[in-house]
Amino acid sequence: MSDNLGVNLKLLCSHYRSIAQVCRLLSINRAQFNKYLSGQSQPTSYNRKRIGDFFGVEEYELSLPPDQFARLIGARITDTPSTPNNDPLASLLQPLREHATSLSRYCGYYFEYSNCMSVPGTILLSLVHLREERGTFLFERQERQERSATANVQAEDWVRCRYLGAAFHLQDRVFLIDYESLTLNEMSQTILIPSYKSRITRLNGLKTGVSSGDRRNPACTKVVWEYLGEEINRVNAYRQVMLYRPDDPRIDDDIRQRLTVGPISNGLFEIE
Repeated sequence: MSDNLGVNLKLLCSHYRSIAQVCRLLSINRAQFNKYLSGQSQPTSYNRKRIGDFFGVEEYELSLPPDQFARLIGARITDTPSTPNNDPLASLLQPLREHATSLSRYCGYYFEYSNCMSVPGTILLSLVHLREERGTFLFERQERQERSATANVQAEDWVRCRYLGAAFHLQDRVFLIDYESLTLNEMSQTILIPSYKSRITRLNGLKTGVSSGDRRNPACTKVVWEYLGEEINRVNAYRQVMLYRPDDPRIDDDIRQRLTVGPISNGLFEIE
């Protein structure tokens, strides 16, 4: 089985520029990975799953006979219509993926607090999930806003937004770019300052985007990400996703201060 794993890993690595690149994307020590390739060592269950997820194969498939595994991988590559070699967008982003460092310690769920670009004077709380998929860090952000500020808002009066994007850790900053997946009519970018503490609590940064008003004004706001954990009760968390008044007691003083102090007046800057 160990011989099969090593041979099959070498075949998978041959589709990348180098083994060093694979190790960087996987965040696995090169010396340890070389032992997998040579058959001297078997990966732990955790690393085995990470390797399988990264290359897009099942864990058990890694131990198939090499000729059978080669046919399996060859068929999948043939069936894949878009690869970094022929997809201009993938080729454009590939150097970023290779140069970026791992965001594994930041994976999990967050509440995102920001000054709402569409309703100035309110705080928007969103739910974010950052995850790793085949060596790439992806995220999803859920938002809900009332169509009006009236009381007793009904379900049909909510506007839901779902943003999908990718995250890169470059030069000690976390860059996130996303698009609104339900309407496909906007993109936004967030830059966060990483945490230097052993336990992640809150991350500060800035977010740029556009308001949902008729003029679609470009705007920039301070943003705070509050770490919730790797596993959460999504239903309970999503119930809290909405607009809040700045003086709402559910917004604590630390969040309120992070969103208001500094060079951006009232935490929100609109570009005419």
